[in-house]
Amino acid sequence: MDNSQAHYHRAKDVLVKPFSAPFLKYIWAGIVVGLVTGLVVSVFRWIIDQTLRLLTIVYPFLGHHPLWLLPYVLGTILVSWLIGRLIKADLTDLVGSGVPQIEAILCGQHRMNWWTVLWRKFVSGLLTICPGLFLGREGPCIQIGACIGQGLAEKVFKLSKEDEHLLLQCGVAAGLSAAFSAPLAGTVFLLEEVTHRFQAKVWVTAFVAAIAADAVTFLFFGAKPCLYLPIKMSLPTGTYPWLIVLGVVVGALAFLFQYFIFNLKWWYRKFTVLPNYYHSILPLLLVIPVGLWNPHILGSSHNFIMYVADTSLHANWLPLLGMMVLFLVLRFFGTMLAYGATVPGGIFMPIFVLGSVIGAIAGIIMIHAGIIPASCYLNIIAISMAAYFGAAEGVPFSAILLVTEMVGTIQQVFPMMLLTFVAYYTSMLLGARPSIYDALRQQMVFEN
Repeated sequence: MDNSQAHYHRAKDVLVKPFSAPFLKYIWAGIVVGLVTGLVVSVFRWIIDQTLRLLTIVYPFLGHHPLWLLPYVLGTILVSWLIGRLIKADLTDLVGSGVPQIEAILCGQHRMNWWTVLWRKFVSGLLTICPGLFLGREGPCIQIGACIGQGLAEKVFKLSKEDEHLLLQCGVAAGLSAAFSAPLAGTVFLLEEVTHRFQAKVWVTAFVAAIAADAVTFLFFGAKPCLYLPIKMSLPTGTYPWLIVLGVVVGALAFLFQYFIFNLKWWYRKFTVLPNYYHSILPLLLVIPVGLWNPHILGSSHNFIMYVADTSLHANWLPLLGMMVLFLVLRFFGTMLAYGATVPGGIFMPIFVLGSVIGAIAGIIMIHAGIIPASCYLNIIAISMAAYFGAAEGVPFSAILLVTEMVGTIQQVFPMMLLTFVAYYTSMLLGARPSIYDALRQQMVFEN
C-alpha cells in the first residue's frame, strides 16, 4: 500500500474510555486486602520482635539462676503441646510456610478453609517462632494475607472463583510486603514464584495491596527500612572477579540447602517416638542450650543479622572467623531441624541469616587478604544475602529487590546482581530446583 494512502488511527481510536479499564474495579478491593493484611501482619511481626528481644534478657537470667530452668523447660513442653493441638486440625495447611499450599490452590489442586487457617496459623506461628526457633515470620505472613484475601472475596465482595484467586494473590503480595516493609519485592515475588505470569489485572491490584499493607506498617515500625545497613561506599571494581569466585561458593551452599530441605520429611519419619504434630518438642528443647550460650543467635529476625553486621573487625581475625563458621553451622542445622518438624514457619529469614553469615565469613577473609577495605564489610554481607537467597529459593529478581528495600540502599546493586547470577547459575548446574516452593508443593501432593 502506498504510504500516502495508509490509514493511521487517531488517539481516540486507540485509547480506552476514561474509567473503563477492566481491572480498575478491583483496585479498591486490593486496597482493603492490603490494609487488613497490613494490620494483622504488623501485630504478628511486632509480637515476634518484642519476644525475641525479651529472650536476650530471659536467657542471661536463666544462666545466673539455673533453678528457673526447670519451669522454663516445662513451659517449653507445654508450648509444644499447644502447637500440636492447634495444627492437628489441618496439617496440610498449617505446617510450613504456606506458600506451596497457596500455589496448589491457584493450580486447582487444593482448597483452603481460610478462617481456620488464619487464626490457627497466627497463634501457632507465634508459639513456634517466639521461643527462638530458627524459622521466619514471612511464610505465615504470606499465608495470613492469602487467607484475608480469600475471606474478603467470599464474605465481603462476593466475587467469583477467578476473582477470589485475584484477592488471594493480593494477600500474598501484601503479606510479604508487611513482613519486610518491601512492597515492590512482595509484588515481584508473587509474579516470579507464585503466579509465573505478568498480567496487568494481577500485578496492578497486588501492587496497590502491597503499598497499602506497607503503609500500615509505618504506624508500627516507622518508615526506616527493616534491615537498614549504613553502607557508605561501593565495592572497588577490582573486587568483581573475586565476586565470581564467591558466587560459586554461595551457589554450592545454596544447593546444599535445597538438598537438606527436600530430605527433611524423609528423615523426620524416623522420629516415631511422638506423633508428627508434636515433633516441635525436639527443636524447642534443643534451642534452650543455644540460648544459654548466646541468645542473640535465636530466632530468624533481623536482630541476628544486625548482630553479625555490628561485629567488631578490630579483634583477632582468626577467632572471629571461627566464631562466624560456628554460627553458620549452628544456624544451618538449627534451621533444618526446625523446618523439618511439623510446625508453621518460613524459610525466608533463615536463608537471609545464613547468607549474612556467609557474607561475614567472606568479608573477614577478603579484608584480611587485602581484597576489600574494612569499610566494605557491610557490602559483602548485603550482596551475599541476596545471592544465597536467590540461589536457594530460585527467585533472583525477588532476592535483589528484597535486600535492596530491606537494606535501604542501591549502592551495591550491580555487584549484587553479579553475585546473585553466578550463585543462581552454579546452584542450577549442581541440580537445584529453579523454584523451591514448586518442588515442595509437588512433595506435598506426592505424600498425599
